Amino acid sequence: MNQPLDDTSYPSEARVVVRRRLALLLWRTVTVMAVALAMLGAALPVLPTVPFLLVAAWSASKGWPAFERWLLEHRHFGPPIVRWRERGAVPRRAKWISSLMMASSGIGLQFFDQIPLWLRIATPAVMLAVAVWIWRRPDD
Repeated sequence: MNQPLDDTSYPSEARVVVRRRLALLLWRTVTVMAVALAMLGAALPVLPTVPFLLVAAWSASKGWPAFERWLLEHRHFGPPIVRWRERGAVPRRAKWISSLMMASSGIGLQFFDQIPLWLRIATPAVMLAVAVWIWRRPDD
């Protein structure tokens, strides 16, 4: 008779192969989505590019080494990824832009009465912590 398929009906080697393929698919999906968001960030001034490139390089290193190599060797995308991996460096211009964007967002948030007070306080506090962390990173 036909038995319902469950996890124990497959040999252990087959389960390992399926898990590896699913993990590979997951890493590649994250890579493609991060690159797509980085491309949007290159076109839209309010969306960052480099953080998504860093995520793409990280996820590609897990499941798509050829794409990681391509990212690292790319003449535009590669240098910021390499700088981050080698020294954790953030360019001074990026520090200023991110700080100004967070400050303007934090100030603008205060004009929305519908937002709870705790959120209007917590959000700028988190942004301030992120800004301090960014400014503590080495420059190029």
